Amino acid sequence: MSESSSAVLPENIQRGNIWRLVAAQALSGANAVVVYATGSIVGNMLAPTPMLATLPISIFVVGMAACTLPVGAVARRHGRRAAFLLGTGAGVLAGLLAMLAVIIGGFWLFCLATFFGGAYAAVVLSFRFAAADGVAPKRRAQALSLVMGGGVAAGIVGPQLVTWTMDLWPPHMFAVTFLAQAAVAALSAFILLGVRLPAPTAGEMAGGRPLAAIVRQPRFVAAAVCGAVSYMLMNFLMTAAPLAMHLCGHSQESANLGLQWHVIAMYAPSFFTGSLISRFGAARVATAGLILIGLSAAVGLGGIDVMHFWWSLTLLGVGWNFGFLGASALVLECHRPEEKTRVQSLNDFIVFGLMAIGSFSSGGLLSAYGWNTVLWVSFVPLALSVVALALAMRGASSAPPLASE
Repeated sequence: MSESSSAVLPENIQRGNIWRLVAAQALSGANAVVVYATGSIVGNMLAPTPMLATLPISIFVVGMAACTLPVGAVARRHGRRAAFLLGTGAGVLAGLLAMLAVIIGGFWLFCLATFFGGAYAAVVLSFRFAAADGVAPKRRAQALSLVMGGGVAAGIVGPQLVTWTMDLWPPHMFAVTFLAQAAVAALSAFILLGVRLPAPTAGEMAGGRPLAAIVRQPRFVAAAVCGAVSYMLMNFLMTAAPLAMHLCGHSQESANLGLQWHVIAMYAPSFFTGSLISRFGAARVATAGLILIGLSAAVGLGGIDVMHFWWSLTLLGVGWNFGFLGASALVLECHRPEEKTRVQSLNDFIVFGLMAIGSFSSGGLLSAYGWNTVLWVSFVPLALSVVALALAMRGASSAPPLASE
């Protein structure tokens, strides 16, 4: 096997890597689903004030942002598999700490658990870029998209895991759920042991061009803005939705089912999003995603029946898929092979950093002003992102992609 990061791996190794990453995405994605399904509910049970109910989910996002650059550094020096195993270890720890927090009633311990869950989620989202390693440039968007498609199973496994386990230990709701979450993370680590990716080269360890030169590229600006806003608004609305359903008198099972369809909608389009990107271009697909996110907010403003929540969450999921995968495909065009882990981790740091803002603000807005205000506020960054994407891509249209053959 060639040591070059840009070398194309043998077909059988490519297939093995992709299917292992798909399986790991399915299992590991359940981590985030469990946190989103339970975080605001458990937070509301344990927090000293209702204003802090969504803080555990915000801490989850902080964990994602804080660990993205260190994970990229580990991958650059020791390879992606080392980063994968560190991440799954954090996932096991997250589940065990969350279980203990529920048993002893420790709000801040629960927040620590979700921080480790966020670290795990940051590693999971690097699977999409790992899928493109050792793959011919023309097939990278499809490989990235296929791995994200593994999240369809996460959309089923995660909510059902919560539904089946949340009442198994009646004095401590969700305790068994978090124990199961830790077990699923351990199984994911076992699967990832078989991933075979190109070893980091000396050039990759050196890092390539200065990051300042890379982030000035219009194409990178477009990718970062679109990815950040897509993820921020998805998190902004999904963080508040389960608690909003609870406050509107809907059952936990209804909230779980709404979240299940939301996560399925996030990942099911991945099986054809790569083809759409190849045919229409990453920028157009990303723009379509932003429009769908706006439509999801409009549907939510139509009422507070269960179906309004479900349709809003479903459209939000599809919009996130198009926006985030379109932006991720743009990132692949912004770097040389030796720069990949630095540029990809920087992009994700920007995405998760802005996502944390949405997560921190949604709980306070919901508590103080209600669900409709949360929906109306989402239109502001959405409009700004459409304008920024159009301007950045106009400047990028004359610049050739940097992805190396």
